[in-house]
Amino acid sequence: MAADHRRARQEALLGALAADGLEALLVTSLSNIRYLTGFSGSAALVVVARAGAVLVTDFRYEEQAAAEAGAVARVVVERTSVWDRLFKELGALGRLETVGYESHALTVKEAERLTAAGKAWRWKPAGEPVERLRARKDPDEVAAIRAAAQIAGAALRETLAAVRPGMTEQTIAGLLEGALRRLGSEGHPFPTIVASGPRSALPHARTSARAVAAGEWLLLDFGAQVDGYCADITRTVVVGARATAVQRALYEVVETAQRRARAGVRAGMTGRDADALARDVIEARGFGDAFGHSLGHGLGLEVHETPRLARPNLDPLPADAVVTIEPGVYLTGQGGVRIEDDVHLAADGPVLLSDGDSALVELT
Repeated sequence: MAADHRRARQEALLGALAADGLEALLVTSLSNIRYLTGFSGSAALVVVARAGAVLVTDFRYEEQAAAEAGAVARVVVERTSVWDRLFKELGALGRLETVGYESHALTVKEAERLTAAGKAWRWKPAGEPVERLRARKDPDEVAAIRAAAQIAGAALRETLAAVRPGMTEQTIAGLLEGALRRLGSEGHPFPTIVASGPRSALPHARTSARAVAAGEWLLLDFGAQVDGYCADITRTVVVGARATAVQRALYEVVETAQRRARAGVRAGMTGRDADALARDVIEARGFGDAFGHSLGHGLGLEVHETPRLARPNLDPLPADAVVTIEPGVYLTGQGGVRIEDDVHLAADGPVLLSDGDSALVELT
């Protein structure tokens, strides 16, 4: 049975808030609410204070909120205005003067509610204290991401066995998404990307009705979810023919860069240095301008989390983060190659969570 880390997470948050001169935090990010309380619904407000945690939601989640969060938060169900009820509950948490809020997750309209609440509290933007905690994954979180990655790998293998020239990108995406669900994925963390031929040069292409022709690249970027935690995988294959010499050469550049990065990334190195593990290989082969995005990003309850493996990031990568390693080369009008795996930055080095099957696949 998985350990329950929620109270420890709330205590760690309170320590971080105190260091910033805050007595409580209003949490509006749904991912942060799930991390701190376990509630997985689509509507809630949470306050974490020394006197305890309060979760306010609406009648749709009365049973769910009690079951998921009742052990670590006082659950309040409000049938009219959850915001009005929040301020009433906030007043019941003792004398609070300075309360933080998640400025990155609060809408302008919601921020206006804080102002309208009067002068009972001093509201202060808190930055992203919960996200900083979330960057370091505990063993149960890592296990959930690994399980999601295993589902993703199995779904891909099942899908590629059925791919034939003439199929549309949308048909292939449907096969893949069906396999993901059938194998146990709770959902799709982001819209599945299936891009063929010259469209594979679009890093975030929208899956289209285009039919893939024999001899073309087929790029698949997709995810799976287990216990709310995400996997994020990309594979690029050749459909209906053997790869040409040009295709093999391009693929070899990206695969070499990806293998170097996933073997060399370490907790403690900067995001810039991690990015350079792959970028140096690609630039040395003359494709630097064709690798326009960063090497990767954190992975967890959201598919894009802290930290960033990118040139602007001079901060050290935290121990026990889970990150993607996804270099790519994109040649306009010709096509592109991206290879992506998920890696845990463990204390003794990187641990591959996805299958790492990065060798060139030719679907003949």
